[in-house]
Amino acid sequence: MIISNNHSEDKKKPILTEQINLTSVDLDTKSTLEIVSIFSEADKEPQKAVNLAIPEIVKAVDEISIKLKSKGRLFYIGAGTSGRLGVLDASECPPTFCSPTEMVQGIIAGGEGSLTKSSESLEDISELAINDLKDKKFTINDVLIGITSSGRTPYVLSALKYSKSIKALTISISCVPAEESSFDSDIDIRLLTGPEILAGSTRLKAGTATKMALNIISTSVMIKLGKVYGNRMIDLSVTNTKLLDRALGILHDIASINKELGLELLKKTNGSVKISLLIALSQLDFIQAEKLLEDSDGKLRDALRKVNIN
Repeated sequence: MIISNNHSEDKKKPILTEQINLTSVDLDTKSTLEIVSIFSEADKEPQKAVNLAIPEIVKAVDEISIKLKSKGRLFYIGAGTSGRLGVLDASECPPTFCSPTEMVQGIIAGGEGSLTKSSESLEDISELAINDLKDKKFTINDVLIGITSSGRTPYVLSALKYSKSIKALTISISCVPAEESSFDSDIDIRLLTGPEILAGSTRLKAGTATKMALNIISTSVMIKLGKVYGNRMIDLSVTNTKLLDRALGILHDIASINKELGLELLKKTNGSVKISLLIALSQLDFIQAEKLLEDSDGKLRDALRKVNIN
């Protein structure tokens, strides 16, 4: 337990994420219906918070896309819930978009063990974050998104400062206003969800808003990298029956390919839905299709335009 001896500090107004939510002051006296209704109403706030941060999120997506197109990597870093959300989003990119595992990575204070067991004390060790980034060989070519709901996590603040010092693209995500916490970052995303239903429990509204923002960022970046056609994930990794069925459905919907021909194409292209689509729509062979996609920065729509197919 850490108790401050600074009495003037104790008199300060708590930061936004630590303030008392007046709609839930008597939460323990409420019926189950009332409790659930309070939570449901409160969960409208994350959407509003993300909406207000759209300009910064747009800038982040565009800047990250440029870095990843140049073989840079995207790292999320955080402690506790923030770290877990980053690891979750990063881990979902390879199966969803067939992205290399090193392209998007999540770093959590304490490593993998902190994903299932609390290690909150580690968030106070500033040097740990720098060591974690150095272990990943983090460089100026990479991108760091530091996630800290309170805006005060030493582990994350240290990572942001280090990232900025080596001139890497540095992005901060927090849930407090600028006057409560400032960051050494190029892009500052503020998700102001207000006081939590349980005071200080940022796994609630703040966590929801953070997950929404990370989903939007990573998915939008993958769209910019050509891993989506229309609203279909054409770079998915066919690793189980569900994903095989999805791949066959995409081939059928976009190229009118039946199951038998779809399986044949997927076998020929080593499971690549994107190349299978290009072959089906253009009548190119595998080598020609692969080369055309490479010349089109991996974007199926651009490749189809080059063979006069929209």
